[in-house]
Amino acid sequence: MSERMSLQDILREYGVPLTTLSVVASKEDCLSLRERLIAIRDLSQGKEQGFMEVTCSFYIDVHDIDRYLSGELPNLAEIYTFPEDIKTFKEV
Repeated sequence: MSERMSLQDILREYGVPLTTLSVVASKEDCLSLRERLIAIRDLSQGKEQGFMEVTCSFYIDVHDIDRYLSGELPNLAEIYTFPEDIKTFKEV
């Protein structure tokens, strides 16, 4: 089961975030993703757990989806950004 960091843990460990991005999805999208993640577990005979990794590295697993669909969680994930995350980009 995944463990989420609380906002207090985030503040203590990293400081005040610049922004908070909330990740939400429709019930249909959640159920489709859940099926794919369960299939990974089933195909590996329980040796692997399926999760979704996004470039900014947050994880959504079956437990997160179940908790979100039951209303226990307000979102699938929260992404906190900090001033040091801001980069500049120049087009060549």
